[in-house]
Amino acid sequence: MSDRRAKGLGTMTEKNSRTPGEEAARGGAPLAAPVGGAPDGRAPVGGAPVGGAPVVLSDAPGSFPRGVLAERHPALIRQVRDAFPYGRRQHEALDALLDEIADDVVGPLDPTDPDHEHWAAWGEEYFGGSWYAAPFLWAENYFYRRLLDAVGYFGPGPWRGVDPFAPFKRAELRGEAVEEELRSLDALADAPADQRGTALLGASLWGNRADLGFRISAGEPAADDAVASALVADDSAVLWRLLPAGAPATVAVVADNAGRELIPDLVLVDHLLEHGRAERVVLYVKPSPYFVSDAMTADVVDCLRRLVEAPGEAGLTGGRLWKAMAAGELEVRTHPFFCAPFGYEEMPEDLRQEFAGAALTILKGDLNYRRLVGDRRWEATVPFAGLTAHFPGAVAALRTLKSDVVVGLEQDMLDALEASGTAWRTSGTHALVQVRP
Repeated sequence: MSDRRAKGLGTMTEKNSRTPGEEAARGGAPLAAPVGGAPDGRAPVGGAPVGGAPVVLSDAPGSFPRGVLAERHPALIRQVRDAFPYGRRQHEALDALLDEIADDVVGPLDPTDPDHEHWAAWGEEYFGGSWYAAPFLWAENYFYRRLLDAVGYFGPGPWRGVDPFAPFKRAELRGEAVEEELRSLDALADAPADQRGTALLGASLWGNRADLGFRISAGEPAADDAVASALVADDSAVLWRLLPAGAPATVAVVADNAGRELIPDLVLVDHLLEHGRAERVVLYVKPSPYFVSDAMTADVVDCLRRLVEAPGEAGLTGGRLWKAMAAGELEVRTHPFFCAPFGYEEMPEDLRQEFAGAALTILKGDLNYRRLVGDRRWEATVPFAGLTAHFPGAVAALRTLKSDVVVGLEQDMLDALEASGTAWRTSGTHALVQVRP
């Protein structure tokens, strides 16, 4: 581990006796020391190299990462500012963040912030430099930490703990698109279990298009009949083989977006429990609002209530999930690592042990994928299994493509995609299911 990382990491117990949830509410709990390799190219646990390809930066004009930092983030600041009746302090802080992005100089957190020590170590080589020269993964994570600071999410006062993205999430959850998707569950009620499972896995996968941050810059995702039906990689058969009916399996699901994505995720969880594919499911969510629509515990509750209140099969599903929570068959967990700017090869030991105890960990979405394989400019044909060997146990990635990083493709598929002339890596119109047993 590099000295910079080591200075920003400690164990949760050695810092103080607060629970992870209490510490996260204070601005990010101290993280347990990560295992595995560091971005200097050393091999992590499992032997998979983390070096070998350039780290994704945002400095290339016209590139997708550049557009996120230069266009999407300023647009989001303005939307958040307009979504709440913030006071003068919040307005000034948001304007200052806008100016900082325009001036292109990364500033540090205030020394009074509870997680200042960690970010001071994690970003010491980037502070004072260009946002676009920092690794894209780091810059994105740090932007959201700064945005939360600007609106007073972690500070004292009435705005403490108020999710700045809540209005967007709630509007989506109560929208007609969700209503239509809930009604569509009735058509699956009498389907054979295998057919229903295939459909629900697909719904969970393609639900990843429902990303509010993505839609800020890209507009609404394409209609279903315009979405590419073929996956760029499909290991779904391997996924189902890892979860045979009747096995006493614990399945971990690391959520991505709330609302229109989290609802089909929960419906898939219900199927796994109802048909004996899992004895227990642990659903991991973010401890703080990040990446606009990323799910937190409050979002899980909102989605469960939305299901319970719905008629027909959706309401029955919600009722089963509600009871599963009470029985311990479905558990929601979080960890401060999910809001730290690292890949999974650097996850802390306590989280590593949790994933190691699962029969399968399902990672949803683009950000989790980038953290799993490494946010680097890999050749698209580099094997998925090699880059995920560091992960403790079987892992599956369900993701629609909304960033440049992709691995594990067959050469014929890559050639066809490249010949299409479309922005297939970033448009959200292509998807993958990749599994490393």
